[in-house]
Order: sequence, then C-alpha cells, then structure tokens
Amino acid sequence: MVQRREQGKRFDKRDKSDKRPVEPTDDPIRLNRFIANSGVCSRREADKLIEQGKVKVNGEVVREMGHKVMRTDEVLYNGKKLVPEKKVYVLLNKPKDTVTTSNDPEGRRTVIDLVKRATSERIYPVGRLDRNTTGVLLFTNDGDMAKKLAHPSSNVRKIYHVFLDKHISKADFDAIAAGVELEDGPVKPDELSYPDPQDKTQLGIEIHSGKNRIVRRIFASKGYDVIKLDRVYFGGLTKKNVPRGKWRLLTDQEVGMLSML
Repeated sequence: MVQRREQGKRFDKRDKSDKRPVEPTDDPIRLNRFIANSGVCSRREADKLIEQGKVKVNGEVVREMGHKVMRTDEVLYNGKKLVPEKKVYVLLNKPKDTVTTSNDPEGRRTVIDLVKRATSERIYPVGRLDRNTTGVLLFTNDGDMAKKLAHPSSNVRKIYHVFLDKHISKADFDAIAAGVELEDGPVKPDELSYPDPQDKTQLGIEIHSGKNRIVRRIFASKGYDVIKLDRVYFGGLTKKNVPRGKWRLLTDQEVGMLSML
C-alpha cells in the first residue's frame, strides 16, 4: 500500500561511531569466504568452484564444502594464488558529472577516482547512479554483501530528493503515488512526499526498485523533467556530514546493519 505524505520528511540520521570495521587475521575461515574475500566471486559462486575441483589448498584439490583454511595457506584458483582482502566499506557523496564505472573510454571523471585514496583494497560501487545523479553511493570489496544489496529481492530502501522543471499537479502527484506503467512494467513508489509543502517542484520519493533511471522515468511518464536528483538514503545510510565529492568509512554499526538487511 502506497503511503502518501504532503508534509516535509526528515531524510538523515546521525552517525553513532567513528570506529573502522576490524576483521580478525589469525582465525581459520571457510574456504568459500577466503575465495570471496580475494575478490573472485561471491561465497555461493565459490562453493561451485570448490565443487568443480577448481580450487587447490597447499597443492591439493579441495572439494569439501565447509573446508577451513588459514590466511597463510596457499589457495590457488586456475593456477593463480589468491590473496584475501580486508573487507572495506566506503560511503561516497557522489557529485554531478561523474560516471559510475571503473574506467571511462571518454576520459570523464569516475567515482573510482574519488575514492581511490580511501583504501589500498580494490573496491567497487554497489549499484549505479547515472552521471548527473548525486548522493549516497556505497563501495565495498565484500562480494556477498554487494550482491545481496543490489538484488531486487532484498528490497533495500532508497530515498531520493527530486527537483522538477515545473510544479507537479495534484492529479499527477496522486497518479504517481498510485503507480505508473512504464515500458518495462509497472512501478509504484513506497512513499511520495513534499519536503517543502510550499514548493511543488520538489518531492521526496522512496522506492526499492533497481531499474535503470527509474526515478527519472517515473516523472517523465507524466511529462516532467528531473533537473536535479539526489539520493539521500540507501539501506539506512545517509550522506550527513559528508560533503559532496567526499567519502568516509562505514562504522561497525553500519556494517552490521547492512549485513542484517
């Protein structure tokens, strides 16, 4: 059921800790986790590699599910030694005119350029924001978490602050809140509101759909151009106290919260 609100909505929450997540280094871990930590694939996909006999531990093929290894063990996949990475979680307040890719053939600025000093580990964005959409973007080398958060079945909450090219009519507001039909199927916001009841060019929209350019297409279906789009909330994370174009590491509490989504 769609909830409709025509009052201002508070988007941000305060952080409660500045602690960095710490992962133990001297305990044995499951082989599938070791493989996932190396950046090869998710744990579920690692189980398939183990079952297929594509993984060696200290020179011997291991097919046993649940097999545990030490971080000092030599683990090979297709003859290549795997090195487990420390799990890293970075939140970027993405600016405009930045593409969500690792490399851009046109030489444009990428989000990776902005977070390259956050860690020496290889991190990747969870999902995408188009070039001129700003706001909360999560990066990690945790393949399992990234896959879970990006999957539609996870129903991760996303809230956007939308700026339109003109005032939205009451009829169109109600129609969008009730759900619209797009070329790739119907979509209905979880909530639609006015952050400033006096300004009908601005809206807050909560949605969990991961379809490409979904917010822009929702308003375009009723004849509105989105001139500015800012993601202010993603799965419990906000950009509070993070200036545009800057990043910060997630706290232990935030990592735990994402793990439980």
